[in-house]
Amino acid sequence: MTESCPPAHSRPRRGDNPPITASPTFFICRNGRTRRGCPMEFLVLGPVEAVRDGERVALSGSKIHTVLAAMLLAQDRVVSDARLSSLLWGWDPPATASAQIYTYMSRLRKQLGDEADIVRRPPGYMLRAPGALIDLHEFRQLARDGRRALAERRFEEASESLRRAMRLWRGPALANVTEHLLDAELAPLEEERMLALESRIEADLELGRHEQVTAELTGLVASFPVRERLRAQLMTALYRCGRQADALHAYYEGRGVLAEQLGIDPGEVLGWTYQAVLGGELGLGRTAGARAGRTGPVPSMLPASDGELVGREHELRALRERLGHEEPTQRRILVTGMAGIGKTALAVRAAAENGEHFPDGLLFAELRGSDGAPRAPRAVLAQLLRALGESDPNLPAGDLDELVRLYRTRTAGRRLLLVLDNVSGDRQLAPLLPAGPAAVLITSRRRLARVTAGDTFALPLLDEEAGLDLLAARAGRQRLLEDPDRAEDLVAYCGRLPLALAIAGARLAARPHWTAARLAARLADPAARLAELAFGDLDLSRVLGSSVEQLGAVERSVFGALGGAAGEPFPARWAGDRLGLSEEAAENALESLVDAALLELSGLDDQGRPLYHCHELVRLLAAAAPWEALEPRGPREQVSALALAPAAARDTPVTGAG
Repeated sequence: MTESCPPAHSRPRRGDNPPITASPTFFICRNGRTRRGCPMEFLVLGPVEAVRDGERVALSGSKIHTVLAAMLLAQDRVVSDARLSSLLWGWDPPATASAQIYTYMSRLRKQLGDEADIVRRPPGYMLRAPGALIDLHEFRQLARDGRRALAERRFEEASESLRRAMRLWRGPALANVTEHLLDAELAPLEEERMLALESRIEADLELGRHEQVTAELTGLVASFPVRERLRAQLMTALYRCGRQADALHAYYEGRGVLAEQLGIDPGEVLGWTYQAVLGGELGLGRTAGARAGRTGPVPSMLPASDGELVGREHELRALRERLGHEEPTQRRILVTGMAGIGKTALAVRAAAENGEHFPDGLLFAELRGSDGAPRAPRAVLAQLLRALGESDPNLPAGDLDELVRLYRTRTAGRRLLLVLDNVSGDRQLAPLLPAGPAAVLITSRRRLARVTAGDTFALPLLDEEAGLDLLAARAGRQRLLEDPDRAEDLVAYCGRLPLALAIAGARLAARPHWTAARLAARLADPAARLAELAFGDLDLSRVLGSSVEQLGAVERSVFGALGGAAGEPFPARWAGDRLGLSEEAAENALESLVDAALLELSGLDDQGRPLYHCHELVRLLAAAAPWEALEPRGPREQVSALALAPAAARDTPVTGAG
């Protein structure tokens, strides 16, 4: 090797962005048309712009650019009014925010013309532009193509695809929107750009272009000193230029930066590159990127599928769209709904069907203990670290922060799918989130602040046809066909709840001498129904009751009152009258039951106040046990004060969370 590479000097100032190559004068659309052949283009990788037939559409003001960018980044999903308000004005929206948003949307409709349609879909707006070119989508497709070619060792093709992807950037993304949108969206976009850049450099290194990339890498490492992949690539390029001492210096410098700024040691990629430099093992075909994520065990922890998944085709298709393509940043997807709705079954099936997109492994952790209490994050982290190859026998005794740092180091750069089942809340979830580009599929009875509304899938009850299919899958279709009316009664008595239907089907399967009519007769009595919906280790009362056990005292009292509710929606005033609570206190308690998936909102009354609905099986559970935890003659002021207290003050701390 010769000393032909440029020296490591002329570093840019830290914090400077790496150079971005200007875009070409026209794009090639997916259908092969040039820019003037595309009816509409939307550009966000630079200043936000709309282009019609090659001519820039005149959009005025950062607010208009912000609402357009928000809808483009949502990718055919609704952007709520609340989200738009926060992106436009932050935490201090004007009193006329809704009216102003409506005005911006009306103005944008006129400016975009017929090629794009802004649709009002409560609770917000969405943009539809069939056939339009969106530079972010093009960038992501080219980056995916490049990374796939890189993984398949088609290095020339990979380099070209990734260079084309980088040329789509016309400057800093979202350059003319509000600071609130920048704060929310710029960092993920910049991370995508950096990952594509790193992949392009890796392809160039595999092609023997170390001389050409050394100067570029020197500047990048100076600007991004804690990005270990870039530093490993710089070490590789320097070594191949015959500059082993400079390569080692780059490692020692990086180790010091990581220790000083983050308090961690170098990760797997940087450590392997250091050892390869010392051992003279960094010839062509031996880059750190080619090795990253391919050492150690490949975990496969998904539990066995529990029978046929029925009635969830729409949700499976939506999850496949979210999981079935590679993204450089972490994805968090939440499946939520009441107990027994089938969240775990759906998550496990979706993970299994999309496992091929996660070559570094499938992780699974149950976050509810055998006693029904939330598991401590420390114990879950130890379990996951062992699956990732960590052999330290003292893991469970480690400091939580130390375990989190080790866990994120182990998951960095690995394409993993992590399924977290039965998450109790955000406090339990936060330490378990891996580093990117892993995807996290979460099940919880509660909605979570760390997952966006667009990535939350709330499971409804099955319709009658799907309920019959599930019952038939467990009990046998012929038995149901013998008495279809009684089969429909079974679905109704089970409240179209998948767990209840699975238990009913299992009981029929275990008792071939029973007819559907006999089981329907046993379930017809509301007082005996919950007792009948138990078989083996499946017990509907226990599963539903686990949601109640996590409630505070006032919420349990309000839950007990639900036993007297009729099947019709009811207002908070009804619960307040039964328990001697103010309407506001009762509403706060009922909202906590909604959060716990024990109630659902069914609409608003004529005065705009919420109406609540209780599932029949939940109502029977409320009537079956003395859930009231307060003294019946306790001071009304004490009860009201507790009900009106902030929810955070009533939460039970997660054991071992800190």
